Amino acid sequence: MLIGYNTNGLAHHDPFEAIELLAEIGYRSVALTLDHGRLNPFADGFRSQLASLRRLLERLKLRNVVETGARYLLDPRRKHEPTLVSADKVARDRRIAFLKAAIDAAHELQSDCVSLWSGVVHDGADFATALGRLVSGLEPALDYARGKNVVIGFEPEPGMLIDTMSRYEELDRQIGHPLFQLTLDIGHLHCLGETPIAAQIHRWQKRLVNVHIEDMRAGVHEHLMFDEGEIDFPPVIEALAASGYQSGIHVELSRHSHIGPDAARQSFKFLNSLWADCARKP
Repeated sequence: MLIGYNTNGLAHHDPFEAIELLAEIGYRSVALTLDHGRLNPFADGFRSQLASLRRLLERLKLRNVVETGARYLLDPRRKHEPTLVSADKVARDRRIAFLKAAIDAAHELQSDCVSLWSGVVHDGADFATALGRLVSGLEPALDYARGKNVVIGFEPEPGMLIDTMSRYEELDRQIGHPLFQLTLDIGHLHCLGETPIAAQIHRWQKRLVNVHIEDMRAGVHEHLMFDEGEIDFPPVIEALAASGYQSGIHVELSRHSHIGPDAARQSFKFLNSLWADCARKP
């Protein structure tokens, strides 16, 4: 397990400087949220930025994943829109184009995966209709990922079409693609009552390619600093260790950028201590 941090929690920093900061703190992996600025895949010169980013990650010996959860990159007026479940096919195609750009970035950066989610259904479509849109959008993205040898880590998200692990399982049956894997968010499991969390980790351990971690309260989708919520973390860390998980466990505090460096330091201290305690156990 590699302790990591998501750059969406350092949104007021230049991303290259944020990565340097995280490495100084001790993080060994970084979740790169593509967004405005130097991580914008639609900006002029992004290819040269990627080359510089790859050199930086190699110099700092950091693993990485590419995250696609930018709030207003595709639409400055509507959070996270458009998505793969949007009613307008042209809009869904914009999301597919963005995912392909993320896959290109992951290929260049030798990322562990591209992480994505389904989106919120805003037009009242029933589950079957919205699921059909999602599957139709994931198929070309996965075909493109196959050509680049990039893994997709799909994240169930509260409030979205695919929110629970049972709905992820249903989607997975329809997709049936070897590169379609799982991003597991520890806080989301607690929020939606999918507990014990350790049992979920053991059940899905062969599919895990990315883990998000933060504290949370039951029934409230709000990412919190550790010890501000309700999650009992030692069994979570022990389950990840027992599962043999070798990739990043990324702190996701996207609403804490105003205290980003302090949040990153406190989070690393918390997780590093838990990991050390776990390693000392027989």
